[in-house]
Amino acid sequence: MKIWITAMMAAVLWTVAALPAMAAPPKVNETVFEWVQSSSRANYYFNKQQICYAVDDKGKIDLNTLIVPTLKTYDDVQIQDIKDKRRWKMLPMTGFDDLAAEAEYLRIDLAKKTVTIVEQDLLDSTWTPLEKNTTAQEAELAKLPEKSWERSFFQAVIDYAARHQDEIIEHTKGELKPEDKKMLEQQRKAEGKALLDQLRDQKKKK
Repeated sequence: MKIWITAMMAAVLWTVAALPAMAAPPKVNETVFEWVQSSSRANYYFNKQQICYAVDDKGKIDLNTLIVPTLKTYDDVQIQDIKDKRRWKMLPMTGFDDLAAEAEYLRIDLAKKTVTIVEQDLLDSTWTPLEKNTTAQEAELAKLPEKSWERSFFQAVIDYAARHQDEIIEHTKGELKPEDKKMLEQQRKAEGKALLDQLRDQKKKK
């Protein structure tokens, strides 16, 4: 876990403005992080350089399971809301005057359509974790509200993974199972044939 958090700290750039009332919004390196959406309270990103598939104990890639480091940068209203709730619950406040963002480590089961938050870290403006939560939290996509920010974010990550499968395999430190390798080869051939057929149809129409 520490490896991806350290990489994230190095990749994200912060700008600091001398504004007395409002903190400057964080500037995120979008060559590393893929922006997905922005709510009124946060900006949602995932690390497109570190997204990968899970690997079993034999070093084989599991194409049904995605491992995804994510980042949410907060606005001042969200920061104040978190701080107020912590005070109300009498939780530690050390360092929370500099609260800025949240990092999560997701495990997405593509077959079961479930998302498990394996780790959640609240970060300050230097990307130092203020609080770490390693209690797994699992959600079924189908049971999340259809228009919720979380569901649309998770679905966007899944859609990205489907479009960038080869790239994500390259990110993964493991080997494809023989049956998966064969399946992907057949899939690529079918896609190539479909493209050729489409080009032929377009040529005939001309």
